[in-house]
Amino acid sequence: MEAVISVKNLFKIYKMGSQTLAALNDVSMDVFPGEYIAIMGSSGSGKSTFMNILGCLDVPTRGEYLFNGESVISKSKIQLAHLRRDNIGFVFQSFNLLSRTTAYDNVELPLLYCNIPASDRKIKVEKALISVGLKDRMNNTPSMLSGGQQQRVAIARAIVNNPKMILADEPTGNLDTRTSMEIIQIFQLLNDEGITVVMVTHEDDIARTSKRKVVFRDGKMHKSEDTNDRLIATEQLKLLPKLEEVII
Repeated sequence: MEAVISVKNLFKIYKMGSQTLAALNDVSMDVFPGEYIAIMGSSGSGKSTFMNILGCLDVPTRGEYLFNGESVISKSKIQLAHLRRDNIGFVFQSFNLLSRTTAYDNVELPLLYCNIPASDRKIKVEKALISVGLKDRMNNTPSMLSGGQQQRVAIARAIVNNPKMILADEPTGNLDTRTSMEIIQIFQLLNDEGITVVMVTHEDDIARTSKRKVVFRDGKMHKSEDTNDRLIATEQLKLLPKLEEVII
């Protein structure tokens, strides 16, 4: 099976006056179709830099990066933009929604760059929002939605173009325990459908919902191991009280 992502001897070096800092220091890693990977590490370990390079939002100082067998480093800015648009869905901790537009409009935004007819856009947007449980919230602006609902909109936006892979950077960082597990449940369902998921997290229980855990330390990939005690979000939600059941 060919890797979706293959990076070899990746370096990202920043110059700070007369000093140099290696945010990534000789990292090699393969990501295969259908994987669900949690990337962990302390602040400054290199995990966010690595994610930015995987998402073609940054370029390495040197090394090799292949996406579906093709070199990424040799591509132009326009080619990289097309690669992101057609293959990768992004989910961020801060949601990154347009505050004055509806959930529908936020999800539709990526499709506006694809020359898709309005009628087809409508089908795709509604399907994406329904899939994350927001059928009745399509016309709400972010200020009318909870944090968990805003993240659902962000996920719908990430999947509306049918990406091969989702890159999620601390997607549960601003959410309570139950809402976090509800978001992870969506990711696990998407992964079951064949979408590759790579997620940065600092939370051990969230990392345990992945299939593989990768730990970064001092710019290097310190450890990569299968998750033997994997948590299934659907089962975990049965153990957590619903918000209305919490007694204050």
